[in-house]
Amino acid sequence: MENKESNPSQIIRKIIHVDMDAFYASVEQLDHPEWRGKPLVVGGNAARGVVAAASYEARKYGIHSAMSSVLAARKCPHLIFAPHRFDRYRELSRQIREIFFEYTDLVEPLSLDEAFLDVTENKMGLKSAILIARQIRQKIKEKTGLNASAGVSYNKFLAKIASDLNKPNGQAVILPEEAQEFLENLPIKKFFGIGKVTAEKMEKLGIFNGKDLKEFSLQFLTKKFGKSGLHYYNIVRGIHLSEVQPHRVRKSLSAENTFEKDIISLAEMEMELKSIFEEVIKRTQKGGIKGRTVTLKLKYADFTQQTRSKTLEQYPEPAQIWEVGLELLRQEEIPKPIRLLGLGLSNLNITEEQVHFGEQLKIPFE
Repeated sequence: MENKESNPSQIIRKIIHVDMDAFYASVEQLDHPEWRGKPLVVGGNAARGVVAAASYEARKYGIHSAMSSVLAARKCPHLIFAPHRFDRYRELSRQIREIFFEYTDLVEPLSLDEAFLDVTENKMGLKSAILIARQIRQKIKEKTGLNASAGVSYNKFLAKIASDLNKPNGQAVILPEEAQEFLENLPIKKFFGIGKVTAEKMEKLGIFNGKDLKEFSLQFLTKKFGKSGLHYYNIVRGIHLSEVQPHRVRKSLSAENTFEKDIISLAEMEMELKSIFEEVIKRTQKGGIKGRTVTLKLKYADFTQQTRSKTLEQYPEPAQIWEVGLELLRQEEIPKPIRLLGLGLSNLNITEEQVHFGEQLKIPFE
């Protein structure tokens, strides 16, 4: 990946996305040799527990993060439940972050176990981002005993996708000249930032891959997906201008969904809220994040907007977040059809020190 130095504004960036493989579960297997090679999840096995992370052995049974512990145990009766140890995960995350800073100060953590690095100009003076990614993965293995995967490309969006191509313990590169063909053939469910709900909505419109998405105009996508329409229009063309942003503090964590058709009944709203809630929990579990304030966001068919919030004395567990979300939805009559529903957490358990070690989440809204 060579730089185009003739015009500084057209420099092709060298971006690496490093993603630890099944981080929480792998740490538990690292520290408990008797659990290696066995299906394991991090999370409570109580009746209302939620899976925070699943080992690759557990994933073979269809178990994934944000799944209820009851369902996980049903899928795999001999499943091992390990309680989370965030102090240990933070300790290893700091060691990994130190390796990143050996190469560049432009490090944008997404969670304890993944980060973007801009190595266009790097401390080692290396021209090859592919080589840097390989060195980083090797150093992580030597220092921590854990495996990491990496993706290399010219923007964050493509690097993020690339890091998932050869998991676990692998890396991939998407070169500028390969991006268009790659994106056209990519299933819509594999696009970073397009979640399950949005993917299902797109499939109803006949959008199953990047080539299908490219057929739709910006005007159409904006009408169907709101402000996210421009994002979808750009990313399928390999355009993603967001820079690697180190030390950015996140004050809240949210997920939302804009509906293709306005919804009216409370039952429909509760069903949609459940999917949004599951996405929020998945994101909080990934970053070890909790929040004391739960906020429900409502956007009506006439584009007016309302929020309802409740602040708790203690950080709530997932089941309590769901209960509060339902309480906020039901607390008063919803007078008009809804076009957007969102759920968020604020008053997060993030300190200034934690920001430097990757405990903030940068969340794209759907």
